[in-house]
Amino acid sequence: MNDEVIRQREIEFQLYEVLDTQSLCQRERFAEHSRETFDAALTTAHKMARELFAPHNAKADSQEPTFDGDKVSMLPEVKVAFDAFAKAGFIAGRYDYEEGGMQLPEAIMTACCGYFTAANPSTNSYSFLTTAATNVVRTFASQEIKDLFYTSMLSGRFTGTMALTEPHAGSSLADITTSATPTDDGSYRIKGSKIYISAGEHELSENIVHLVLAKIKGGPPGVKGISLFVVPKYRVNENGDIGARNDVVLAGLIHKLGNRGTTSTALTFGDNDDCHGYLVGEPHQGLKYMFLMMNEARLAVGFGAAMLGYKGYLYSLDYAKERPQGRLAPNLKPTDPPVPIIEHGDVKRMLLAQKAYAEGSISLCFFATRLLDDVHTAETEEQRENASLLLDLLTPVVKSWPSEYGTKANDLAIQVLGGAGYTREYPVEQCWRDNRLNAIHEGTNGIQALDLLTRKLWLQNGEGLNLLKQQIMQDFAKASGPLSQSLVDKVAVYLPKLQNIIAALAIAMQGKDLPAVLSNAQGFMNVFGNIVIGWIWIRQAIVAERQLSKDKELTASEQMYYQGKQQAAKYFITWVLPTIEHDLALLEALDDTCSTMQGDWF
Repeated sequence: MNDEVIRQREIEFQLYEVLDTQSLCQRERFAEHSRETFDAALTTAHKMARELFAPHNAKADSQEPTFDGDKVSMLPEVKVAFDAFAKAGFIAGRYDYEEGGMQLPEAIMTACCGYFTAANPSTNSYSFLTTAATNVVRTFASQEIKDLFYTSMLSGRFTGTMALTEPHAGSSLADITTSATPTDDGSYRIKGSKIYISAGEHELSENIVHLVLAKIKGGPPGVKGISLFVVPKYRVNENGDIGARNDVVLAGLIHKLGNRGTTSTALTFGDNDDCHGYLVGEPHQGLKYMFLMMNEARLAVGFGAAMLGYKGYLYSLDYAKERPQGRLAPNLKPTDPPVPIIEHGDVKRMLLAQKAYAEGSISLCFFATRLLDDVHTAETEEQRENASLLLDLLTPVVKSWPSEYGTKANDLAIQVLGGAGYTREYPVEQCWRDNRLNAIHEGTNGIQALDLLTRKLWLQNGEGLNLLKQQIMQDFAKASGPLSQSLVDKVAVYLPKLQNIIAALAIAMQGKDLPAVLSNAQGFMNVFGNIVIGWIWIRQAIVAERQLSKDKELTASEQMYYQGKQQAAKYFITWVLPTIEHDLALLEALDDTCSTMQGDWF
């Protein structure tokens, strides 16, 4: 089997042919970079992922972290990998040179982290959460807090978490009860419980910096009263040295279906009324600050799901090429040699579906990271604002579509392997288990659907949606060959249908039909998300068609690569996209089957 973590060719296609990431070097922030420096970072990440992360992926799955009542123990390989990640500068990769960073574009950093996620998602969780928490501290914390924590987090000396969820509240952050009481020295005393906190306890770093949502007594009710606090495992002295243990206690480890190598924790804060926390920014603005990390995490969850879907696809593809079984007509005699299962039509169908789901997801996520680069570095303020609006609109799709369809790809990978797919001797079942968590991480897919339907569509009077339409039409206009033009025609018929549905739902949401609309939010996400992926596949098909027009300049392997892109685009748009007709019909009818169902009828 191929030992590549991710196909290098796929990353190059997405970054340089579809996105033209190299053109970012013309911007002032990336002026010292080139295709060569980008590739050097990617090569380093791929090598580290293959050599330090991948070898203990299955081992970390079977030998979960343990807690003896005093400390958490885990495989020593996890710390070796984390330390190497930090030492190589990947935690600080996107930050300024002056801060010790590499000033890399988001698209390149996302690709680098994709290698680590594909190789070992549970070990990569520790570095990802640290990177995201560091960004919140960097962006919103006071200089005093930064002096205590920021540099140590950037180097990996301290790690980070996000502590949002409480046992009684789940995703309903308005109902959290963790409290923060101010003290005379300017700090706060935190009291409460958090659950499902990934990387919440371990011995990988000298300290763990928890970003904790809590309510200051006397503040507004609901989400308007939420503040954000830095709550370290150990207090830190003014000189940066580790001080006394803070009143943060591990209540226990939670054992999940997948990502078993990541500690999932239940934490209590302030059992002894001595949990020191430090307010980030202004009081009652915590959710706004935390959304920086949550949105970053949502993009990362989507990309991680895409990577795991792709990893399972590659393994099942190699298996299908090597596994002889059955015969093809007309050579059906017992004496005829069996053929590799990749020759069978149904196996081709399953592999095409995986390719369409995984590579469509990867391309969508890379498009989002390019928008993030534009938010930070586009030439004009208007371009930066437009990129931000479009990214806001697409974020629910970026999180939820790959986490749904990446898992479907893993399910098909298991099926391609047959009986072997269900055994732990092969990696595809772990891919499925690890990926299954992503539909729940950072807001369930149902919550993402509600966010899209009730909030993101209407931001700035729907300007994000207008920008998406403009982008789609600009890309459709680039279709010049027969295949891409035919695919554009098939996707274009759904654009007025989507527009009509959105207009009808806007009216329905103002009246008595609101419950029916909300109960069909997932149906709307199916329609919207699949149309978006159809457009994303056309972007890839146009590039492939243009490259194939240079037929004499291409090697045989390059020709096959681009032909595969075209076939996957054709599969998605002719096989998968039409399935949204079912959801369109339910939305048009404002079907109330779910909303009128009574709890007592189950």
